[in-house]
Amino acid sequence: MKKLVLLFLLVSAFTMEAQVYEYKIVTTVESIVPGGVGRSRIVEHNVPMDYQKATSTRSEENKFKQNKTKRKTLKISSFDETKLLNFYSMVGINFQNIASNDALISSKLTQMSKDGWELFSVASGVESDAGKGDGNGIFITRYIFRRPLK
Repeated sequence: MKKLVLLFLLVSAFTMEAQVYEYKIVTTVESIVPGGVGRSRIVEHNVPMDYQKATSTRSEENKFKQNKTKRKTLKISSFDETKLLNFYSMVGINFQNIASNDALISSKLTQMSKDGWELFSVASGVESDAGKGDGNGIFITRYIFRRPLK
């Protein structure tokens, strides 16, 4: 019996195909601008893009041959933009706004899961207020989703 199970596992391992996924990135940008004057959003593209249109291949033979695609042609004009609240109000950090943003973002993540997307990875970064006279900053998070290609 043990030999039969081992044989089955070996055959299964060699016959399994690698899964191919499609990926989607949803980005949140939350403003760290005092006084609530910044803009915070969830941004999601909704049209396909082919990265190869913007890619160049360099080698010893063609060191200076660059892709001729103009940057403005790479911009998409169709995307979803969901309003979020800013981290700051006139009196400082607004925890009600943070909780509200968490609820909106959770709603988006839940909907993505219902639509068959698996949250694969999360990456975040911050550019914060650098002191007196700066007053600018953002907190950005990229949610990377995947689902099997059909």
